[in-house]
Amino acid sequence: MAILRGPNASTGRLRALLDGDAPVLAAGAYDALSARLIEAAGFDAVYLTGFGASASLLGRPDVGLLTQTEMVDHAGRLADAVAVPLIADADTGYGNPLNVIRTVQLYERAGVAALHLEDQAAPKKCGHLTGKVLVPATEHEARIRAAVAARTDPDLVIIARTDARAVDGLDAALDRARRYADAGADVLFVEAPQSLEEIDRVATELAGKRLLFNWVEGGHTPPVSLQHLTDRGFRIVIYPVSALFAASRAVRAVVASIRATGTPEAVMADGSVDTFSDFVRFIGVDEVYELESRFASGPDER
Repeated sequence: MAILRGPNASTGRLRALLDGDAPVLAAGAYDALSARLIEAAGFDAVYLTGFGASASLLGRPDVGLLTQTEMVDHAGRLADAVAVPLIADADTGYGNPLNVIRTVQLYERAGVAALHLEDQAAPKKCGHLTGKVLVPATEHEARIRAAVAARTDPDLVIIARTDARAVDGLDAALDRARRYADAGADVLFVEAPQSLEEIDRVATELAGKRLLFNWVEGGHTPPVSLQHLTDRGFRIVIYPVSALFAASRAVRAVVASIRATGTPEAVMADGSVDTFSDFVRFIGVDEVYELESRFASGPDER
């Protein structure tokens, strides 16, 4: 992503991808660096994970501790870092429909291409944790209607998430998803189906709607192939925690090695870490030098 960039065109790009033949794949980023790594890997989009944001910004679990403004600021940094569309977690919208209106406005200004709103009560929890509480379906319908009305860019994608499967069962989740579609949601996100049969039922009973699938390692949903999801018409597949979990394990190993030996020489020798020159080149030092040269002050002509 260039330091100098033009206006946000990512909403239109995401809409075009959603109308394509293949599902949009979005790996989860927990900060701007991981977002750039995901973009460099060739993903269609980047997903700002609230789980990862809580872990990286606070070192805490995803239980509703981050505020609206903290998440908006974080989303803006990620949107600035990449050229591909950013799909962002907006939790519950941070309140009632009036709060949702402001949330959508702030996320839109931050440069996201899509955001999802879930039907939990505050304090919300990660969709694969226990102990969630839902708001009435009518309340979340009002949130979705407010979100749709609040966007100034008609291409901004509003995703309605329901966590009802874990609380009231799949029938209730499907009913809520239909109601949120009727309220104007562009994409439906039925969180945490608990078997392949349930995944297939989501796809069958919500056929004709754009659907999002959440691939969480070790969560309540079983592993499923991308081909299976493609065949059943899912339009977005997110991988929210893969990079976060990989980074956590890698950092543990590297710092343990340094603590044990007193130097990073072992991890340098086995290729566990990037070289200084490779890393700074990836994060754009050459562009910085070019811009410094381009805009350097000329000689003093006084």
